[in-house]
Amino acid sequence: MRAARVILAVSFAAMLAGCGNRDAPPELMNIRATTAGPDEFGILPPKTLEMPKDLAQLPEPTPGGVNLTDPTPREDAILALGGRPGGGTGADGGLLNHVNRYGVSGGIRTTLAAEDLQWRRDNNGRILERLFNVNVYYRAYEDQSLDQHAELWRWRQRGARTPSAPPPQDGE
Repeated sequence: MRAARVILAVSFAAMLAGCGNRDAPPELMNIRATTAGPDEFGILPPKTLEMPKDLAQLPEPTPGGVNLTDPTPREDAILALGGRPGGGTGADGGLLNHVNRYGVSGGIRTTLAAEDLQWRRDNNGRILERLFNVNVYYRAYEDQSLDQHAELWRWRQRGARTPSAPPPQDGE
């Protein structure tokens, strides 16, 4: 009888722990690092080294300053969208007008963050999944994900070249 009470008390405490702290944002992707090593996604590869035409034109080295091989994702994106190198958004009014052609919402980041927080709260998993930190991210966002194989097949049917896509596997 005493063992049954202990089991009941532990079960009740576990249920309360799974239901607590409703103010904290839910974490659907429950993955923890097992080592204290570096984060592979936090490391950006440098640009390739190039030999300048005139070595006298190289800038003075500044400790802690900008390096020619440092990644510049913002400038790279501007170039990829057809902007001018080194121009920034101020010099590329045409690019900015093209991007804003359908209108912009000033508070879109706040709106999306609030909507996503509500979505994560609504799809936070069942009690035992929360208790044992089961990964429920993929199930929560399943309806919003793209079927990559169906999309690839659709583009191939239309005659689009997809050279970077892997060849179809048996049964696809």
